[in-house]
Amino acid sequence: MDKILRINVAAAGGPSATTESLGTYAGLGGRAMTTAVVATEVIPTCHPLGPENKLVFAPGMMAGTAAPSSGRISVGCKSPLTGTIKESNSGGTGGQYMARLGYAAIIIEGERQNDDLYKIIINKDGVTIETCNELRMLPNYPAVAKLQEQYGMELGYVTIGTAGEMRMCNSTICFTDPEGRATRHAGRGGVGAVMGSKGIKAIVLDPRGTAPIRKPKNDAAFKTSVKAFAEGLKRHPVTGQGLPTYGTNVLVNILNEAGGLPTRNFSRGRFEGADKICAETMVEIQKKRGGNPTHGCHRGCVMKCSGICVDEKGEFVSKQPEYETVWSHGANCEISDLDSIILLDRLEDDYGFDTIETGATLGVLMEAGYIKWGDAKACIEMVHEMGKGTPIGRILGAGTATTARCFGLERAPVVKGQAMPAYDPRAVKGVGVTYATTTQGADHTAGYAVAPNILGCGGKTDPLAAQGQAATSRDLQIATAAIDASGYCLFVAFAILDQSDTFQALVETMNAMYDLNMTGDDVVALGKSILKQERAFNAAAGFTQVHDRLPLYFSREKFPPHNTTFDVTEADLDSVFEF
Repeated sequence: MDKILRINVAAAGGPSATTESLGTYAGLGGRAMTTAVVATEVIPTCHPLGPENKLVFAPGMMAGTAAPSSGRISVGCKSPLTGTIKESNSGGTGGQYMARLGYAAIIIEGERQNDDLYKIIINKDGVTIETCNELRMLPNYPAVAKLQEQYGMELGYVTIGTAGEMRMCNSTICFTDPEGRATRHAGRGGVGAVMGSKGIKAIVLDPRGTAPIRKPKNDAAFKTSVKAFAEGLKRHPVTGQGLPTYGTNVLVNILNEAGGLPTRNFSRGRFEGADKICAETMVEIQKKRGGNPTHGCHRGCVMKCSGICVDEKGEFVSKQPEYETVWSHGANCEISDLDSIILLDRLEDDYGFDTIETGATLGVLMEAGYIKWGDAKACIEMVHEMGKGTPIGRILGAGTATTARCFGLERAPVVKGQAMPAYDPRAVKGVGVTYATTTQGADHTAGYAVAPNILGCGGKTDPLAAQGQAATSRDLQIATAAIDASGYCLFVAFAILDQSDTFQALVETMNAMYDLNMTGDDVVALGKSILKQERAFNAAAGFTQVHDRLPLYFSREKFPPHNTTFDVTEADLDSVFEF
């Protein structure tokens, strides 16, 4: 990956493409690249949908290689949902195909000059940009199908649904999976709205004629380290057994038992219908129907946690909903019908909505009394309203915080405007620290303290104790930033936290790929550098320590069954980034 592609949507006659060398961005990938570009080139105080914002696509450093579970891609911008810097991460074919085509970044910039929609076609011979108004207001599945009719099934497609076109703050960017389905999304922060504001409907990635895998600088060392890393992933009980067998939804029963499964808009920690929506039930049903619980979101993944869900006739409906999706529509909305949850997952992928933000929004709507708790049919209707952009749909599509304001509610589970995921911060206090302090708005993946708090990975900490949680979150936020730069799936963290030899093998894969001499300390330094840039951007945008807080009701309301509150001190929260 030795070049950057810039798309200037302000060019006369329509968007233009130029290719340039990496320059000061040399050696960066994934989140390190998106953060560096946004921090360097975007005015922090700009409007996220204005011409000063930029949208950056960057495959991780190891994307397109033979290393296992290494095909992730980062999407960066100033977020229209949070107002902060944003990195949204996705699987699918995008990262691998971009890397094979040699691009370390695609930067979309400038001010849209007309109402046309455009598609960017990238292949080994170069870049062309064409209008695609025939795709206007098509959801992701039919938009991808039309592109596949024109260009073929074996290419990678990056699209926005109707949500992105309407510039909704809760909108995603879709990446096709290895089978060409519109199932993988850069979901959080409204990145789809930024793509829509630039007038780009689709990017077509055609890797034909390129090498099937990127060659390492040191082939022998690379093969040795890749083998050791893959064996380490397979040896760990989470990455080698739990995720391949049950997917991420294995966490429903675990969090329900721990009393940390947010239920009825974060009112209590256990859901009576958990057994009906848990992974064990989902896998049993899908195996009977002919679904596939073990599926990789990109080629070369050894964990294969994404899964494929089919209906009673054996016909494809959606990817296997992840734990956060099952929670947000299940326990959070008190819905215990799996088929309804799977359909909601499909609809949100199709229109282009983040499933976490949408489920949290629907929970707030239920608390407002607009629809009833547990009413799956009403939730499905509301998602259609969002996808069509009706007045109520526009309110919901703006996200959880906006919906709560419109309905006069305090109880909006958000930080910096972004909805909390599937772990209550009063029962899993380490992740509460992450929600409060991350640069991204409430985001479990930014520092997954659930690992030590609940799963006992990377040590074991008491999830109900306030002491030590700031340090736990800090270390995990640093590590996560580095992993996001590498292109490795974040789930490799389970194995590298517990198995020092697996962590060393990961480092050696990067050393062999690029002829480097990185150590564990260098990985930590990379993570710190990313976070420092993000914090500086947010500070320039007007964010202070006051914004690194949870809503006050989490400190006021006791959370059953433990009857705990979030009692991590402000001093501890402020200490997270003291490095």
